[in-house]
Amino acid sequence: MNRLASRRDFLATSAGLAAAATLPSLAAAQGKEPSFRISLAEWSLHKAINGGQLKNRDFARAAKEDYGIDAIEYVNQLWKDNNQPWMEAAKDKSYVSELKKRSDDLGVKTMLIMCDNPGQLGDSDEAKRITAVESHYPWVEAAKTLGCHSIRVNARSNTKLAPEEQQKLVADGLRRLSEFAAPHGLNVIVENHGGLSSDGQWLTGVMKLVDRKNCGTLPDFGNFRLADGKEYDKYKGVDELMPFAKAVSAKSHDFDDAGNETAIDYPRMMEIVVKKHGYHGYCGIEYEGSRLSEPDGIRATKKLLERIHEKMMG
Repeated sequence: MNRLASRRDFLATSAGLAAAATLPSLAAAQGKEPSFRISLAEWSLHKAINGGQLKNRDFARAAKEDYGIDAIEYVNQLWKDNNQPWMEAAKDKSYVSELKKRSDDLGVKTMLIMCDNPGQLGDSDEAKRITAVESHYPWVEAAKTLGCHSIRVNARSNTKLAPEEQQKLVADGLRRLSEFAAPHGLNVIVENHGGLSSDGQWLTGVMKLVDRKNCGTLPDFGNFRLADGKEYDKYKGVDELMPFAKAVSAKSHDFDDAGNETAIDYPRMMEIVVKKHGYHGYCGIEYEGSRLSEPDGIRATKKLLERIHEKMMG
């Protein structure tokens, strides 16, 4: 073997080892538990998947080998491998089992599935609301097979109704779905995802109406655009949603030359999440910017989170 080839192999191996230096391992070296952990949301790679450069079944491998991340969050609308409607993919037990085996072989944990478009859980028509609830059942079952702790859903209703009425309808749908998910050991969690769900007070009101231990929130650092186009205060919103949080979405769009997110004060946000509310679970990287490539955006977000973690650990 020539020296040039040997050096290339050495550098590649070193890069892989550096990527594998996750927060838990760095914390363990200090004899401490990590302040928080990092997962990767599949939406960070939606352009690659929709463009055919990456398959859903290879997401776990990409997370581990390309980014040194050993926990993942699927997005149901990206389950497109088998040339079937993605809404039907969760019912394909052999495919779900394949995803489970692939992640297990890599030592990657599957945290949750983000579920979009199975219907409005707060539909004003009760029959349609029940249908929407039942349309989520296959995703609950798939999440159980994968070893997830939750499915993420949307809190949507008839926007012509008063916010209080929408609250009641959404709470009814969430309660029904949570009752189905409970025997499976699954949580049903709601993300601030536009409209009324991006109003922290409204969504916490929904949680109080549902009043079930396995129904909670997934605060997203960036999704606080209300229906009228105004922005809800993101720091206030995350603060309001954290008491019900079972996962956190670390949204990012762009970074300055110092590696800071340009629109979100990450140190301030993580102080709210970790220090104020005592959350020490996974924060899922969800990069959806356009200036940086998806790989570069993921790495920039991870580097920023690691820098904040290092400061928190002293």
